[in-house]
Amino acid sequence: MPQVQAFRGIRYDLAHVGSLRDVVAPPYDVIDAEMQDRLYKRHPCNVVRLILNREEPGDDDQENRYTRAARFFRSWLRQGVLTREADPALYVYQQRFDYNDQPYERLGVMARVRLEPFGQGTIYPHEETYPGPKQDRLKLMQACRANLSQIFGLVPDAEMKAGQLLAGAILDRTPLEAVDDLGVTHRVWPVTDVDWIQQVQAAYAGQPTFIADGHHRYETACLYRDLLAKEQGGLDPQHPANFVLMMLVGMSDPGMIVLPTHRLFRGLPPIDSTTLREKLSPAFECKPAGAGAERGREIWSQIETEARQDQIAFYTPKDDQWTIATLTTTGHQRMAQRCADRTPRWRSLGVALLHHLVMDDLLDAQNLPRPEYVHDVGEVVEFLQQASPSTDIQLAALVMPATVDDIRTLSLEGERMPQKSTYFYPKLLSGLVFNPLEP
Repeated sequence: MPQVQAFRGIRYDLAHVGSLRDVVAPPYDVIDAEMQDRLYKRHPCNVVRLILNREEPGDDDQENRYTRAARFFRSWLRQGVLTREADPALYVYQQRFDYNDQPYERLGVMARVRLEPFGQGTIYPHEETYPGPKQDRLKLMQACRANLSQIFGLVPDAEMKAGQLLAGAILDRTPLEAVDDLGVTHRVWPVTDVDWIQQVQAAYAGQPTFIADGHHRYETACLYRDLLAKEQGGLDPQHPANFVLMMLVGMSDPGMIVLPTHRLFRGLPPIDSTTLREKLSPAFECKPAGAGAERGREIWSQIETEARQDQIAFYTPKDDQWTIATLTTTGHQRMAQRCADRTPRWRSLGVALLHHLVMDDLLDAQNLPRPEYVHDVGEVVEFLQQASPSTDIQLAALVMPATVDDIRTLSLEGERMPQKSTYFYPKLLSGLVFNPLEP
């Protein structure tokens, strides 16, 4: 169960920085070089200088992007750009956004949550992690000694008890507000009422927590705690490093939107649709689905409506053709043999079929460069229309995302999905509140 704790968060003083929008940013792992430059120019105190400081010529072990981030953080605290909450608080966080021309709201709460190593408690991961990002985040955490971004956690709340408590706390109260570059409105309310905090803690008690986003940062927080405990000869149970900043959202929240992550592959020999269908035929029934990149919009609408994990659409730029591949009974058996150590639910995921059965097995393409990940089919179409078929992209794949129910089931079974199996939209902003890891 999540042990939820109020804390004295660190926040931007708007009297110093002006608009909250100017100093917040998306999570570090979705910020490319162009966005990083834009955020640097937006405000001298934008949080990007903390979560993704630039690399500079001459960087070494003593002077680097981590040490610069720490200097900014401490300098902003001294100058009053950042201030610490007077009393422990929980931070109600609402996102308002449009998706497919429909308005949505998502409501959760940012809190300290006690760390539990995956597999030893009731906090569950759902995606694989890799050493590189964890080493990067550990260096930043050691330098700044704070959680600079929140983990995104999902909690069962079928009766919306927690959601009702959160909604009730913000009635007729003025929020802190920022509208991001995608038009999403982010609103935050610090709540310090002790009785209400205890009710929220009780509402989450006894429930498992599933990590939606932030797996690398969660595992890094566990490693940081262990290293600090070793260095200090143990930690008091209430030491801040025993906790991590987390946004908790009910799994039944109507604003829980999971987007697909389509793949654009490089590094393959140019392949046409006839050859592709021949290679996939031992495991898939393949049907021609039309010509032209633009056709991808209609094809995806059909796949998304049917919501079939066993159906993948492929585009071959060499001959400008689409193919819809549907897994056969023989394909199910082949996948079961190839991934015998995995559960049936895992083996049925579209992303698992794509990478383990199609790319690694049928196409024998295990060592390709990292694919281009695109969430909106319109962006896929535009990318394909602008690409050079002979050099840029050899194969595109439209694939269904895993669902929230997939996350719950596979997490409880001890499974982890392939990376980029889910993309929760919209992303949580960094810079709304920081969690200090020092007493």
